[in-house]
Amino acid sequence: MKVWNQARERLQDILSNNVFSLWIEPLSVNERAGDSLSLRCPDRYFGAYVTQNYLDIISKVVAECDDSIKQVRINACCRPTAPSQEPQQLRLPTLPEGVSSTRALHPRYTFANFMVGESNVLAQSACRSMSQLDDAIGPCLYINSTTGLGKTHLSHAIAHQILDLSPMTRLQYLTAQQFAAEMVNNIKSNAMDVFKRKYHEQCDILLVEDMQSLTGKKKTQQELNEVLDTLIKLGKRVVMTADKAPRELIGIDDDFRSRMSSGLVTSIQKPDMDTRCRIIRRKAQQQNLQLADPYVDYLAQHIKGDVRRIESALIAINARASLKQGLIDDQLIEDVVRALVGGSRELTSRAICELVVQQFKVPLADLQSKSRKKCIAFPRQVAMYLSRKHTEETLADIGRIFNRDHSTVMHAIKVVTDLSRRDNSISAQLELLSSKVQQL
Repeated sequence: MKVWNQARERLQDILSNNVFSLWIEPLSVNERAGDSLSLRCPDRYFGAYVTQNYLDIISKVVAECDDSIKQVRINACCRPTAPSQEPQQLRLPTLPEGVSSTRALHPRYTFANFMVGESNVLAQSACRSMSQLDDAIGPCLYINSTTGLGKTHLSHAIAHQILDLSPMTRLQYLTAQQFAAEMVNNIKSNAMDVFKRKYHEQCDILLVEDMQSLTGKKKTQQELNEVLDTLIKLGKRVVMTADKAPRELIGIDDDFRSRMSSGLVTSIQKPDMDTRCRIIRRKAQQQNLQLADPYVDYLAQHIKGDVRRIESALIAINARASLKQGLIDDQLIEDVVRALVGGSRELTSRAICELVVQQFKVPLADLQSKSRKKCIAFPRQVAMYLSRKHTEETLADIGRIFNRDHSTVMHAIKVVTDLSRRDNSISAQLELLSSKVQQL
């Protein structure tokens, strides 16, 4: 096409010979559609690099040659080779050495499909920053939570986002157990130089899951510690997940623990009632399952904690409904919940609140009021402390009983914990109340 031939001549004058021959000469016209010009390139890695580094100047020069062209796109469009020919090497030798290595990524584990609530908003925001290579939170991120709350979902979302936006990024994504096994195999085959080169020199972002599996593995801790140190000093990105915070991990070297804690450490709490309802609606929609609002509320009220239990419940509802010509009624929902969480009465923060009201002789309305009198504030704080200790409810769920937010519950827990450590009488009182709670 004439306009591209003209643009190429101008680009050859503007750019160095090396840049032009490597990154501009391989481009060719794919199609012209309206005010848009599409250029063909060897592969998506090549296209990502050209788009990131040279698309602005290409677009400017093309517009100077033909002002009717408002947009230039770079598209990967590999030419097929004849059956008898060897496959061509499409990536140029000047591209960074090393390629991404990931486990199979779940197609639905993206940021768009992640339900954000008070319990996970910081972790989700931090992961988005990591995926956009934003420097706001620094090069290192550590996420911890109990199972089924979204650590893996967020890890997959980071990988999806980075590989979509910048496919040339060398991303290594694996579990700590896989890292340990790979290290052992390389030691046995005398290939540790290859192993070190892969993680020290050929890695732009490292994602490691299940750090708790390294407890007691001194050699692996030492090796991964060196990798983290190298990558962080080079300004690369590191994301780690575990079921506990670094300070709570047992059998971990202090230097390694310090390295894991060198960036942002954040946790994912169990989703609150509102978030659970949104999760149920989204996952029901994915299964083409029509659930009335009362059933959504019932499931959210009774199935807490691990989000995978919600998925199990919806699968069971779908299966049972198919045997009843799609009919979903109260009995079906109750049967599924009973099979999943048991038939025994579940201990709730409201039940604990009623016990505390009886013990301290304080009206429930006073605990739910804005009063800060000590005779009211202390029983309220004790009820919050016991609710957190003996139930699976989130901070937000507990706070809702007392018309407070999750930060007030956190403060109450800290106050009561500190008092129990300093005052034996309060400690004894809490033990007595705990024993009565367990009898509810």
